[in-house]
Amino acid sequence: MNIKKSVGLAIQTSRKVKKITQEDFSEISSRTYISTLERGLYSPTVEKIDAIAKVIGIHPLTLLTLSYLINSNESDPTTILNNVKNELSQLVS
Repeated sequence: MNIKKSVGLAIQTSRKVKKITQEDFSEISSRTYISTLERGLYSPTVEKIDAIAKVIGIHPLTLLTLSYLINSNESDPTTILNNVKNELSQLVS
């Protein structure tokens, strides 16, 4: 699976779990645009990921982490989160 499709599935999954409709994004995007993201036809910008995550009520990194879990066909975020933690500790000192 490519990352565009993974991001789309992460948006869709998060939205459905939180019981949010595509129409609930009307202040930041059209329903059609959200639908095209969920189908993996477009890649959202960082700003759009931030806005989408706020509407869903999650941190943008949660949305991206879920995207990479889906992309790697994993269900346990421990490895990804440990990698991020280690990389951040090297970058921020």
